[in-house]
Amino acid sequence: MTSTNDIRRSFLDYFGSHEHAEVASAPLVPFSDPTLMFVNAGMVPFKNAFTGLEQPPAPRATSAQKCVRAGGKHNDLDNVGYTARHHTFFEMLGNFSFGDYFKEQAIHHAWTLLTREWGLDPARLLVTVYHTDDEAFDLWKKLTGFADEKIIRIPTKDNFWAMGSDGPCGPCSEIFYDHGDHIWGGPPGSPEEDGDRFVEIWNLVFMQHAQENDEIVADLPKPSIDTGMGIERVAAVMQGVHDNYDTDTFKHLIAASEGLTGVKAEGDRTASHRVIADHLRSTSFLMADGVLPSNEGRGYVLRRIMRRAMRHAHLLGASEPLMHRLVPALVTEMGQAYPELQRGQALIEEVLEREETQFRRTLDKGLKLLDEATGDMGEGGTLDGETAFKLYDTYGFPYDLTEDALRSRGIGVDRNGFDAAMQQQKAAARAAWKGSGEAASEDVWFDIAEREGSTEFTGYNSTTGEAAVVAIVKDGAEVDSANEGDAVVILTNQTPFYGESGGQTGDAGRIWTPEGLEFAVETTNKPLGRLHTHVGTIAKGSVKLGDAVHLEVDAERRDRIRANHSATHLVHAALRNRLGGHVTQKGSLVSDDRFRFDFSHPKPLSEEDVAAIEAEVNEEIRANETVGTRLMTPEDAVEAGALALFGEKYGDEVRVLSMGRKGGARDGSGRDYSVELCGGTHVKATGDIGLFKIVSESAVSSGVRRIEALTGEAARQWLVARDEAVKAIASALKTSPDDAPTRVAALVEERKRLEKELAEAKRALALGGGGSGDAGPADEDIGGVTFSGQVIDGLNPKELRPLLDEAKTRMGSGIAAICAVNDGKAAFAVAVTDDLTDRFSAVELVRTGVEALGGKGGGGRPDMAQGGGPDGSKADVALAAVRSTIAG
Repeated sequence: MTSTNDIRRSFLDYFGSHEHAEVASAPLVPFSDPTLMFVNAGMVPFKNAFTGLEQPPAPRATSAQKCVRAGGKHNDLDNVGYTARHHTFFEMLGNFSFGDYFKEQAIHHAWTLLTREWGLDPARLLVTVYHTDDEAFDLWKKLTGFADEKIIRIPTKDNFWAMGSDGPCGPCSEIFYDHGDHIWGGPPGSPEEDGDRFVEIWNLVFMQHAQENDEIVADLPKPSIDTGMGIERVAAVMQGVHDNYDTDTFKHLIAASEGLTGVKAEGDRTASHRVIADHLRSTSFLMADGVLPSNEGRGYVLRRIMRRAMRHAHLLGASEPLMHRLVPALVTEMGQAYPELQRGQALIEEVLEREETQFRRTLDKGLKLLDEATGDMGEGGTLDGETAFKLYDTYGFPYDLTEDALRSRGIGVDRNGFDAAMQQQKAAARAAWKGSGEAASEDVWFDIAEREGSTEFTGYNSTTGEAAVVAIVKDGAEVDSANEGDAVVILTNQTPFYGESGGQTGDAGRIWTPEGLEFAVETTNKPLGRLHTHVGTIAKGSVKLGDAVHLEVDAERRDRIRANHSATHLVHAALRNRLGGHVTQKGSLVSDDRFRFDFSHPKPLSEEDVAAIEAEVNEEIRANETVGTRLMTPEDAVEAGALALFGEKYGDEVRVLSMGRKGGARDGSGRDYSVELCGGTHVKATGDIGLFKIVSESAVSSGVRRIEALTGEAARQWLVARDEAVKAIASALKTSPDDAPTRVAALVEERKRLEKELAEAKRALALGGGGSGDAGPADEDIGGVTFSGQVIDGLNPKELRPLLDEAKTRMGSGIAAICAVNDGKAAFAVAVTDDLTDRFSAVELVRTGVEALGGKGGGGRPDMAQGGGPDGSKADVALAAVRSTIAG
């Protein structure tokens, strides 16, 4: 039998022998895509390389990438344990080409590896291609000799991949394995495709197009390859089993679970053992990559997974914490391939034991409440959402755990009621996860925090201070001292340096001693949400544990950060006043040179909106009201009208920030202009902000907008630069800055007039008759049908239909086609006179031409249709395609 470890190594070795750089798995917390909670596909670490934002590691690469799908868009949690192929954690094998090789080599490599290197029976394989991808179809047919029915054309998005509505995209080709006719199911595209007989084992993505707003607009200059093969699925194939949980890795983990519980994985106990084995992998790998259980964001998802597994351990009769005792079995199975498991084993075991001990204290109470609430219910009953939410809020039962607990009794849960109760909860733990997305290990900081406790932050009232060095971290490990030139992280018992959190960037500055230490603090981080860690390089001298040091924040930089952060609060209030109470903050980034502010709103702001918001914020700045802060419980603060900010972490006591004029809220509440919960640093009075200017407003995602803005001197410099630009424009136009707008408007009108005259001239030329190209159309006879075909460079596509109407009138009976070419792209239209629409459809004819132009689609009526394509050089080919269709 081929082990999963053998398969992984064989895959990487094969592509390594074909000049692919082997790239280690990225951490599960995505450093290159903060929009994701976890890495959920093999290509995620290469996203910026594919979009051109970063240089790829090599022209070709291969990896075995850790992935988690247990939250957000890709959430498989509810199905895990009850199906053959759902997992929260899985490995994705992949090979990647960054503009190097393309379809032919990708297909060749896949076929060679599967059939020659791994010896899979070609008769058991079939492939799919996107329905218009003739190139892939022909390549597969040539390589495999498959009959046409084994190369299935799929016309849906299942076989067309896109990075988003904008960006690289292209067709896919999926490879399926037939597990045999003893299993129900049909091939992809058939009515029985949802069965388990045919299983996708590898997906080849051919990135060859660029799209904007979900429409293909061009071909990529360097087509690329991205493939993904789930190792669990291919292991099942190569080990001769149909169920992923029957592969070697899972069998060994389940055996360990059986041994510790004394319960066999049989009958209705099977699902519980599978849940434990799967969730052991995801929780351990997440902690190895620095995620720790908490009540929010990634930590909350981790805790949900943990508790689901722990409940199934309880169902199996485990009287003591179980999960931590299974970690050695996991390290044995996967620790060689992923050494971070070995490094983090002690932490993983400690956290799992502590979490399970704590969970068991409340599990009995929660289950008792659940039994009381459902005692009289029979199969088909539904637990009310409020009770489900009480289980979540009081006893730490996630919704899916409650649902899972009732599954065996056939009782459902009112999800809408649960969601409604969830929306009413105003606790700060609901603030969505926010951060850089980088996954530096927190193992070392966990140990330090347990030993030293939280850092005392003294920076609300001062930018200088003294402290004792309590920890020094170098290269991810604690050291007792560090010397000149060392890049280290220094932790002190107290500090005026603000650690990056809540969208505010960390402070920079210096740490020094009279004895000669000069430590340049490049930034300050906040691991675990409790420690303020100073990151930088020792420029002079040395430092050791216990040293008394002086801390000095870069005060000018801090002042700029304070101004920008305080401005975000004023912006939030102004947006709600202008746009409505539906506006809530969805994220922010506050640095010393500018800030951005994300907020919920369904449409772009108008110029009038932007101007009004700027005016209102600057009005509050000029009022120069003192900024007030006070400490309250989160519940009292929210009840008093304070807004809880996105991504902030709140404890038992929070800072409530009041800003702007007293009683200045525009909602009639009588509260101050802005009242929010915020732990950041702020100006002492609004006048310290100086000046506020919005420099851009754009979309972030559906229903979320972003403002980027400047304050103080940066805003003034921006306005000065704009003024200089206006002066330069005025000089070029030989007029004054005041008259420049009028002069530009006149030039625009003149250009419009000239463009109109040019269009009319081209239109007249197109109707001139008797020639070809720009000299006018020449009628042809094609099988008794009059045809007029013409290519016109520079014609406005809006002129196509009027020209075709005139052509129809001129011909009386016939078909006319015109291709307008502009900037290399083509607009194509076809008209059919009424007497011929029963024989020819303009829609079908235009699609024929559009396909020749490298496009797809096109639409209209039987007598008039229009489309377009990216390759205007094929205009004559498009006309020829229409002629051929008419000729039959």
